[in-house]
Amino acid sequence: MTRAPAEPYLTSFDATVERRDGRDVVLSETYFYAESGGQPADQGTLENAPVADVQKRDGEVVHTLDPESVPDFEAGDTVVGRVDEEFRTYCMRAHTASHVLYGAGRRVLDDLGYGGFDIGEEKVRVDFQTSTDVNDALLVELERLTNRAVWDSLPVSWEEVLKSEAMNRDEIAFNTKTEEGVLSDSDTVRVVEVADWDVAACGGTHVENTREIGPVTLLDRSNPGEGLTRVEFAVGPSAIRERTDEKRLALDAARVAGTSVADLPDEVARLSDELATLETELRDAKSQLVGATIEDLADETVSRDGREWLVGTIDGVGPNELVDRVQELAGDAADVVVLAGKDGATFLVVGTDGDVEAGDVVSDVTAEFGGGGGGSPTFAQGGGLSAEPEDVVRFLRE
Repeated sequence: MTRAPAEPYLTSFDATVERRDGRDVVLSETYFYAESGGQPADQGTLENAPVADVQKRDGEVVHTLDPESVPDFEAGDTVVGRVDEEFRTYCMRAHTASHVLYGAGRRVLDDLGYGGFDIGEEKVRVDFQTSTDVNDALLVELERLTNRAVWDSLPVSWEEVLKSEAMNRDEIAFNTKTEEGVLSDSDTVRVVEVADWDVAACGGTHVENTREIGPVTLLDRSNPGEGLTRVEFAVGPSAIRERTDEKRLALDAARVAGTSVADLPDEVARLSDELATLETELRDAKSQLVGATIEDLADETVSRDGREWLVGTIDGVGPNELVDRVQELAGDAADVVVLAGKDGATFLVVGTDGDVEAGDVVSDVTAEFGGGGGGSPTFAQGGGLSAEPEDVVRFLRE
C-alpha cells in the first residue's frame, strides 16, 4: 500500500523494484499516491523515468512509466522515487479544503450527506446530499465559513480507527462510493479530522493545518442528480485569479453604471425596474400601433368568396407581437385578418373566424413567394418571404 496518506509531506524515498513488467513497476514500498476517491495520482519520477500514472491493482500499487521513457532499472534494483512536490501540495490543499467546505455545509445545510468529490487541475468539486436549496446567499456563506476556518488555523490530523467504532460515530462523514479503500476488508478505517470543524473517513493526502490551504473561492453550483448539490471551488493561485477577475468585473460594472461596487445591487435593481417600465410602455405603444393600423385598414376590406378580408402592412412590430391582437380581431374586424411586415425578412400573420383555413392562406403566400410557416385553422404565421410586405398584400387583395 502507498504511504502517501500517512506521510504526505515526504516526497523523496528509496525503494526496491519488486517487479517491472514493461512500463508497470511495483516497489517494495512507495510514497506515490494511487488515484482513488476523487484524488488524482501523484506525478513524479522513478530514477530517470517519469511516472505517468499510479493505480491500485489486486492489492498492489502499480506505477506506470511514461511511454517515451527508457528505464535503466530492473527487479531487485534500488531506485529513488521523487514525487512532484508542487502537484502533491496542491492535492493536499485541495483535498483538505473539501473537508473544510463540508464542515461549513454541516453548519448551514439540512439533512447533509456526502455525495462525491473530485480534484481537477483548475477546480475542485464537492457533491452535497441535502434537502436545502443552495442559493446565491448560501453559496456566499459557505465560502465565508470555509475561509474563516482557513484563517483560524485549525489543526488537521488523521488516524486509523476500528471500523466498528467509526461506523457508530454519527459525526464521521462516509462516502462509500468514492472513498475507495476506506471501507475495505481492513478492520480499521482512516479518519481525518479538522479540529472542532469536520471529521470524515478518507484515504487521501492532507495538510496538517488549515492555514496551509490558502484562499478558497467558490465558483458555481449545480444539481447533478436528485437530492444532490454540486459546489465547485478553486484553491490557491487559481482562487486568487478568480477572485481578482470577479473584483475587476464588479469595478467595471460599477463604473459603467456610474456608481460604487457597494451600491451596484441597488443601481442594478433600479435599472431593472426602469427597463421593465420601458418594456411595458413599448408593448402598450405597439399595441396601440396595431389598433391604429387596423382602424386605418377598416375601410379597405376586400371581399373574397363571400368573406370579408382585412389585409394590410404594418411597420415597427414583429410577428410575435401581433399574435394576440390578430386572433382577437379575426371574426370581429373582418372574417380574415392578415398583416404583413418586415422583421429582417418579410412575414405575415393570419387570423380567421374558422370558415377560412388560416394555414391555407399562409400556404398560398409561401407557394408564391417562398419561405415557410403554418399554424391552426384559425391562426397561422409565415416568414422568410422573398417579397416586400406590399407585394404580399397586393397578392392577397387580387
